[in-house]
Amino acid sequence: MSDRANGFTLIELMVALAIFALIAGAGVLLLGNSVSAQGAIKLRLDDLAAVQRADGTLSADLGQATARISRTELGTLAPAFFANPGGESAPILQFVRGGRANLGDSPRSSLQKVEYWLREGRLERRSYDAVDGATAREPAPLLTDLESAALRFRNARGEWIGQWMPTQPDLLPLAVELRLARRGAPPVTLVYAVGPGPEEQTRVASDGGVPGA
Repeated sequence: MSDRANGFTLIELMVALAIFALIAGAGVLLLGNSVSAQGAIKLRLDDLAAVQRADGTLSADLGQATARISRTELGTLAPAFFANPGGESAPILQFVRGGRANLGDSPRSSLQKVEYWLREGRLERRSYDAVDGATAREPAPLLTDLESAALRFRNARGEWIGQWMPTQPDLLPLAVELRLARRGAPPVTLVYAVGPGPEEQTRVASDGGVPGA
């Protein structure tokens, strides 16, 4: 028998090791890409879940909004629906909703005052134990990494307007559009129907005529 039948030559071993190194390197690279892809998918799914939770909360609150004028902690009157998309010194939305769950049959109203704030890049929801004169609870964060919020409102004439300044304090918009600009992510536009409120009353002039008639 020849010497070749007893084993591999050094060159053959080196070639085999080089091929094994290439396969191992490709496997490590593939595994790393797979882990990175899984991490990115998890972040995306977590982001979608957060948006869906915020969407469900807003939909439940606005869908049960009621034309209830409330009082602040200082005793001043607050309109049934308040909106202020600019700045962090006031909520972007404040209103009273119905349908508050009462699993323990506590002696309290089914109405609940709620607020939505945009502060330090977070969309927060705050609620009150009582509609009138109560102190707000600690805020519950819904979304993070936000840059700004833009609001539009659909009035009784079917028009979309950028500010909600009703002619009477108990009026509610027909719908609300909320557009959120987010850091490192596409903007989110959410549209909600608002619970039915009273019809806008026509103001009558002192002589009995309708202004502008």
